[in-house]
Parts: sequence; C-alpha cells; structure tokens
Amino acid sequence: MVTACSSGPVRRVSEPAAQIQQLTVRADGRWSVDLRIENFSSVPMRFDSLDLAMKVAGQDAGHITAQPAVSIGPESGDVVTAVFTPQVAGKLAVADALAAGRSVAYTLSGEMTATPDESRQRRFEVERSSQLSPAPGLPGVMR
Repeated sequence: MVTACSSGPVRRVSEPAAQIQQLTVRADGRWSVDLRIENFSSVPMRFDSLDLAMKVAGQDAGHITAQPAVSIGPESGDVVTAVFTPQVAGKLAVADALAAGRSVAYTLSGEMTATPDESRQRRFEVERSSQLSPAPGLPGVMR
C-alpha cells in the first residue's frame, strides 16, 4: 500500500506591492495618501513599516512613512492611510494637475518590512509607477 506524504499547502512568500488609491490635499497643505498594499503571498503577512519616496510629474514630493501594523491575508490587499507634508515641487505639480483637471504621473520607490505568517521579518523593495486623476465632484482629491 502506498501512502502519499504531504507537508500541507505550499507556503510561497512573494514581493508585495503598494500603490496610491487616493491622494487628498488637506486644508493645512499636507497630503493624506491612501495606499493599497497587496500581499501576493500564499500566507498572511503583517506589514510593519514602509518608507516610500514619492515623485509626482518627475518632481520630488517627499517620503511616505508609516507603521501600519496591519495583517493582510494571502493573495489579498488592504488600504492604509499616511499623512505627510509634501515638498514644494510635488505640491505644485499636484496643484497644477488639479487646477487643469488632468492626470499626473507618480512613482513610489523604497521599502516595506513585513513578517510572513510564522516566519521572521523581511524587507521588500517597492517600485511602482502609475497615474492619478482628479476625482469628479471632490475638490483636492486625486484617484
């Protein structure tokens, strides 16, 4: 008689991703950025910290730093919010795009630290480029 040996489901840890879901220009001049963090792994991961340099229209906008301490299930995503004071060049690029009602390109680059389920904390490099467009009817909001 042959018995199949199995150690359970495959535990794969993959590079996570981050992208801006929404950027809101606050009345005090700071930006509130809703970041969507994607866990492409087959195991849950706790996202402990992130430090991402942001560029808007090729201009430095500043650093998004946060300690979300959020657990995200396998092959799933969640949104965390970070508030920061943008650099002048980035602030002007977003203000110009909002005033003209047009999209603007952005880039995020940096790292996130995360702890895969039942494992040790790891650092992951993040690189993302995309576009933000003004949200109709929501002044100061880009999605």
